[in-house]
Amino acid sequence: MKHELSILIPVYNTVCTGIVERLSMQCQRIAADDGSFRYEIIVADDASPRKDCIEANKSIGAMPNCRYIVKAENTGSAATRNFLAREARFGWLLFLDCDMEIVHPGFIRRYLDTEAVGVINGGISIGNGCSQNLRFLYEKESEPFHTAEQRRRRPYQSFRSTNFIIERKSMLACPFDERFTRSGYEDVMLGKQLRRHNIPITHIDNPTLMTDFEANPDYIAKIERSLHTLFRFREELRGYSRLLTLVDGIHIGVVKTAICLWHRLFGTLERRNLCGRRPSLTVFKLYRLGYYLNLEVRGKR
Repeated sequence: MKHELSILIPVYNTVCTGIVERLSMQCQRIAADDGSFRYEIIVADDASPRKDCIEANKSIGAMPNCRYIVKAENTGSAATRNFLAREARFGWLLFLDCDMEIVHPGFIRRYLDTEAVGVINGGISIGNGCSQNLRFLYEKESEPFHTAEQRRRRPYQSFRSTNFIIERKSMLACPFDERFTRSGYEDVMLGKQLRRHNIPITHIDNPTLMTDFEANPDYIAKIERSLHTLFRFREELRGYSRLLTLVDGIHIGVVKTAICLWHRLFGTLERRNLCGRRPSLTVFKLYRLGYYLNLEVRGKR
């Protein structure tokens, strides 16, 4: 069993007192059973503009072994995670997204009892949502690929930063790439870097639960931002992005041209569908592909 743990949660425009309380209770129970167990929970706010969230989260600082830090400048999730790793005191770091739910009462214990070095990735599961919500529909369709069995088939390409534990020395030797100033693909790049540094990844079924699904217009805006990021780092992320693999598999130029033309003609209508009350996953996949290919066309001019 691991006997020390730093739980690190980057937060932005979110109240995360609930997840911190549940994590704290689990850690306190473990400490009561094992007097040698030491833990801390550090939450770092990345200069959220929503002051109500900051005020609500201040109560975290009063919880046992917890710290709440408000950064003066927004630097992005990659830099905030690196900041948290430097702030941590213990040898194992558990990174969690602030908008996830902890549902299993033995969540922390499972990580502590897993015999592994390097990285342990717990995965996610998808909670209940609305059939009119695009993010929920997409995540629910992708859920079968989140099992540990599936992730073990491509351990580095399947790495996601939503819920994982890593040795602090490995995190400091192989930090998140801070060129990724916006959320999106920074964890894909880290998976590649972990492989380059020969840091092993063990995939287990110890999921957090996704229950927060942003509104359709917000999700589409996020996807568009992430596609710009993917285009910027396309050469470095080849072999680690499914979309890039799909694009590279289209060897007939006229097919790419047709998809680009379709997007220019009908992309606005597709986006209207995706932001509306009956979004289509088929339209979503076509929209993403067309949007990215048009970035490539503009980039070659």
